[in-house]
Amino acid sequence: MAGNSRRQGAIRKPGTKKGQVVGSGGQRRKGLEGKGPTPKAEDRPGHKAYRISNARDRKEQARQKKADKPELIAGRNPVVEALRADVPATALYVAVNIEIDDRVNEAVRLAGDKGISILEIPREELDRKTNRAMHQGLGLQVPPFEYAHPGDLMTAARDSGNTPLFVALDGVTDPRNLGAVIRSAAAFGAHGVLLPERRSAGMTAVAWRTSAGTAAKLPIAVATNLTRQLKAWKEDGLMVVGLDADGSVDIDELDVAADPLVIVLGSEGRGLSRLVRETCDATVSIPMAAGVESLNASVAAGVLLAEVARRRRLAGRV
Repeated sequence: MAGNSRRQGAIRKPGTKKGQVVGSGGQRRKGLEGKGPTPKAEDRPGHKAYRISNARDRKEQARQKKADKPELIAGRNPVVEALRADVPATALYVAVNIEIDDRVNEAVRLAGDKGISILEIPREELDRKTNRAMHQGLGLQVPPFEYAHPGDLMTAARDSGNTPLFVALDGVTDPRNLGAVIRSAAAFGAHGVLLPERRSAGMTAVAWRTSAGTAAKLPIAVATNLTRQLKAWKEDGLMVVGLDADGSVDIDELDVAADPLVIVLGSEGRGLSRLVRETCDATVSIPMAAGVESLNASVAAGVLLAEVARRRRLAGRV
């Protein structure tokens, strides 16, 4: 019909003013098409697992960002102890008009002998650099720690000509325990220490100081996946032994002590994680008197490493 603006063939939909649009433009067909496999829970925005995964990633990024920054050891005694222990440092900050005592004199002398820059700055600036810590007018700047690759540990063992001995930490989060374990590992002939990338203490200034400088003499490596690295070492012929309160053997029955060995230490509270425990060839315990609580990671490590060193000397494999 002339003058009719509607297209021929259009049908008026009951109860509406406009006619039905001809065709669906393929929308109905598209709606029937599959959308592919369902994404994992941690990949779906709004899902609880997605929020948990994002929070974990943000926390790890913040930890990594912090690890990449230089640290400042604050306080007269900590600074002097760090300098005595040969903790690597790039600058000694001394507050203007500081009250001089023997510790300040020793800190300045040690820093000068080691070629460390000595900078005098206003107390307010030192407050800011130390995040308002009790610095007593002294701060020692420590650069980020340079970790080795796990393969470097095996290289160090082979170069030594001795039977490989490594210490791996599974979730040890106290830097003082880490530093003490490193000190024991160096004292009893280990060729390196392995840390997991996550849920572990790192080589902070506190760990440096507790290690009494031995971290500069022993390779400290980081594994992206601790279980995978332990399995790789097993394929290279090493035995993996986990230290556990409910171990399958006690320390006196550790017949593999003189063999190529990895000693794994669990966290202070939870012990060995399930996957790491399942990877171990054996678990070993330290007999103790009844009613005594378990030893912390660093003390237990020292006891076990001392026994391993003794057996290796007897077997001529030191």
